[in-house]
Amino acid sequence: MERTAKKWIFAAIAGLLAAGCAADTKPSNPKLEKALNTYFESHNVCLFPDALKFPYEVSPGSDAKAEKRRMDALVEAGVLKEQMEAAIKVERYTLTPLGERVKGRFCYGHRVVTSVDGFTPPVKKDGFLETTVNYHATLMDVPVWVKTDDMKAAFPDMAAAISGPQPGQMTLANAGAGWQVPQ
Repeated sequence: MERTAKKWIFAAIAGLLAAGCAADTKPSNPKLEKALNTYFESHNVCLFPDALKFPYEVSPGSDAKAEKRRMDALVEAGVLKEQMEAAIKVERYTLTPLGERVKGRFCYGHRVVTSVDGFTPPVKKDGFLETTVNYHATLMDVPVWVKTDDMKAAFPDMAAAISGPQPGQMTLANAGAGWQVPQ
């Protein structure tokens, strides 16, 4: 009888240890918020999806009007300087010292999730559990050069992003090690 009791105690301890180490795949607002914020910490929001090469040139023409407006807003913000190349009728933009620090994609902060508004029931896809999360996020660490009226007019998506919490949606996956944004 004593031997049976020891087996039961050992089995109970092993079960508790296994349960403590088991993957927690059930989504919850705090877990999903943490996963999103972990991802956003290292993924800045930028004006351009790909880095611009400098010197950057804008040729005259109807298609260039919006592009020139954006480049001129960056000049007014202090990250670019403009040089007119009259001989070849092109406007050339180069980086200022401030522009050197933010060059390329001109990133202007990162999202911080302020609320998880809901998520879909997890479904198995390609060996992972996936859920789609609806959230609101605000931008943090927004530099001063972004907040000018010229920048807001030239980059309306950026203006909306820095105006306050914005809705978003993202798919998260869990392979047993916690929820995360699939890479």
